[in-house]
Amino acid sequence: MANIHSQAIVEEGAVIGDNVTIEPFAVVKSGVNLGDNVVIKSHAYIDGNTTIGEGTVIFPSVSIGTKPQHLQFTGEGTHVYIGKGCEIREFVTINSSCEPGSEVRVGDKCLIMAYSHIAHDCRVGSHVIMANNATLAGHVEVGDHAIIGGMTPLHQFVRVGRYAMVGGMSRIPQDIPPYTIGGGIPYKMGGINLVGLKRNGFDLKQRQLLSRTFRLMYRSGLKFHAALDAIEEQIELIPEVQHWLDFCRATKRGVISVQGVMSGKNAEEPALAQV
Repeated sequence: MANIHSQAIVEEGAVIGDNVTIEPFAVVKSGVNLGDNVVIKSHAYIDGNTTIGEGTVIFPSVSIGTKPQHLQFTGEGTHVYIGKGCEIREFVTINSSCEPGSEVRVGDKCLIMAYSHIAHDCRVGSHVIMANNATLAGHVEVGDHAIIGGMTPLHQFVRVGRYAMVGGMSRIPQDIPPYTIGGGIPYKMGGINLVGLKRNGFDLKQRQLLSRTFRLMYRSGLKFHAALDAIEEQIELIPEVQHWLDFCRATKRGVISVQGVMSGKNAEEPALAQV
């Protein structure tokens, strides 16, 4: 049984799971699929081919699944998937994707705070926190357990690695490596996100090897690819270190550095600044 207020609008064709609550003045369009125990609060607007996972709470005035803010979109069939146990807070906007059959995806147990924006074709992992007014441009990827500080915009096609913590009021034009912490304009790396790693059960060996990885990347004076080669040669390739290497080598926009930016695969490589 669902608890749907008489003043809510739920179009025919919407799929409503068990024990769903839809408060007054919320709008649920025909292509929407709500899992069990979902709560849609007043004045939320859920459109498009949108699936919302079990136990997720959508707060007032949220907009999900609406047309992407992209001039080339012509109405193709696209999808939005929101995972289980998320909290999507007031005035968040999550647009649909652009290309036919493409998707925007948000993982499980994410906290997306008020006024944040997730644009077309973004992929957000599980256990991600986006603080107030954090904004993702199109095609951004955010790894599991990452934290994006408030008032922080991410340029299109940027990636943020898992367990990274991005400080508030930063500007992110290039990729943020996993397990790191930093912030500011221009972005300055603070080091490995030791507090976050401890809280998430990373043992001493993992933290030490990641710290050595960071130092080789950012404090050795080596150029980008030379630093990656040194990491591979000098540091035990536990899964976390291997993930760091894979993430950096896959960059298309380049990896952000201690001072300014660090070039990607197809650009001229400056030496990394000493700190």
